[in-house]
Amino acid sequence: MASKAYNFHLPLSPELHQMLRLESQVSGEPATNLAREALVDWLRRRKKERRHAEIAAFAAENAGTIFDLDRELEEAGIEVIEADS
Repeated sequence: MASKAYNFHLPLSPELHQMLRLESQVSGEPATNLAREALVDWLRRRKKERRHAEIAAFAAENAGTIFDLDRELEEAGIEVIEADS
């Protein structure tokens, strides 16, 4: 059974519409598919950036506490990275 699809009205500027239309013509891919792929890629990238920011904030907030990395573990990780270089 196919998953349900939803329609979403997204007004585009004339410039963006023209760029999408041109890419559709050049690639032979429907503009709807191109827009969907671009939106999926953008949302995945945003999720990854948000996760990175949350981890960085946690690390900064917990530096020097019991939640900080174990010194020996940290040094072992550095050694592995240097060995791979």
